Amino acid sequence: MKKTDIGVCLVFYGICAFFLYMTLQLPKAAQIYPLCVIALLAGLTTLHVINMIISAIREGVSSGLDDFREFVPSQFFTLLAFIVIYLVAMPYLGFYVSSILFMSASLLFLRVKLWQIILSELVIIALVYCAFTLFLEVRLPAGVMFS
Repeated sequence: MKKTDIGVCLVFYGICAFFLYMTLQLPKAAQIYPLCVIALLAGLTTLHVINMIISAIREGVSSGLDDFREFVPSQFFTLLAFIVIYLVAMPYLGFYVSSILFMSASLLFLRVKLWQIILSELVIIALVYCAFTLFLEVRLPAGVMFS
């Protein structure tokens, strides 16, 4: 077991508590799906806690900080900035345009080959379009510039 996993589990339980609070504010009919997702996340987190306890008994406890030896702060904060820009740009550019720009910038920054970027974008946009727009009939943000 790694000590760093304890914090991760606490964060996940906190996320479950936050979304449970928000879900209970919804009308009863709209609570079913979010409650199922929250229960699934809480259940999987609990399974991970049980696995951590078993691992701690068998192998002992380690700090877990060795996993962060190769952490590159500039890479992390650049991608974090991309995410913030993506979230800010989405209401203006729409979901599809901002998603393509976000994926392109992120993958180019991570030095992914161009053909893999194009293939990834095409597949992900096609899957999102089919799943959300066609199958679930969810209106994704069109953006101020395109509506």
